[in-house]
Amino acid sequence: MNIISVEDHNALVQAAYEARGFTPDEALDAAEMCVAATWHGNRTHNALKALHLDDLFGSKNGGCVPGAQIEVVENRFSAAEVWNSNKKLGQAVAKRAFDRAIELAEQHGIGMVSVDNCFHYLWGGGYVIEAAKRGYIAYTNCTSTLAEVVPFGGKTPTLGTNPHSWGFPTTESLGYPICIDWATSTCAMGRVQQLKREGKELPPMAAVDENGNPTTDPNKVAALLPFGAHKGYGLSLINELTAAFIGGSLPIHRGRTSPSADEKNSTAFFFQIIHPDAMSSGMFASGRDQKSNVQAVIENILGPGNENCLLPGQLEAEAAQKSEEAGGLLFSDAELAELNEIAVSLNRPLISAR
Repeated sequence: MNIISVEDHNALVQAAYEARGFTPDEALDAAEMCVAATWHGNRTHNALKALHLDDLFGSKNGGCVPGAQIEVVENRFSAAEVWNSNKKLGQAVAKRAFDRAIELAEQHGIGMVSVDNCFHYLWGGGYVIEAAKRGYIAYTNCTSTLAEVVPFGGKTPTLGTNPHSWGFPTTESLGYPICIDWATSTCAMGRVQQLKREGKELPPMAAVDENGNPTTDPNKVAALLPFGAHKGYGLSLINELTAAFIGGSLPIHRGRTSPSADEKNSTAFFFQIIHPDAMSSGMFASGRDQKSNVQAVIENILGPGNENCLLPGQLEAEAAQKSEEAGGLLFSDAELAELNEIAVSLNRPLISAR
């Protein structure tokens, strides 16, 4: 793997976003969330994915509006806010939404921010890990840019990959936050793009071709399948229904350049922060407090016979440790080549790895 400094990475990513009309603050938010993904070993939601999404659905065709301003929609609930992001860059919106939800949770024990008219925020795990490091239980879901997942038992893609991301403040117990983060498809479309880039195959029953037949060839993927059959389908449906309550429109119109005149083509976000104190009964066994009780539960789950089991977030923590030891971001040869293609297009010096 090639080691690239965070500074060189951010300079390129920020330049790429500013060349598309985004403000310096938005470009920095985008770069920082790309760093968070790469730092934690997430290669499907790095800078290449972020810029690719903007190329396909974003600033070039109105799916994302550089410099857009967030509007807070009036409602009657003190612990909840609803925002109209006006298609502002998703990373910039999500960072602010989580910060606001944390403020609300500090005041009310729980804070919720729902956002309509959104553009992709990249990797949900990055946001919940950061919130968990700050001591909070964090959750987010969103609808995906495109309907590219087939419902259980069907043939036509009408769902997004629709990720869920949970973060738990377990750093004192484990050394890292537990992060449960997944797309509700068997794999994310970013994974398909990565495997195509690396010349590798998909796992079985992850995708179908244009005829609806299962395929492991990333070059033939026309749609994805939900993981766990009906269970993944149900979890994906949660995102669609949450978005429907917020204001999200029909899934088949999302990300399309020409929806019908009376439908929307934007996504919706949902953010929730819980202060751990707001959940505590104080009735912990054997004189334990809340933190020691959480640790005891984890140790019990990983008891005799389960010592080699992984906890969600462990791989991300190990990847972050490797990045720390390397002193930079780790990219494959193929990824570095694509980053330097971007540099050439911007008339910037090539990124040098070490």
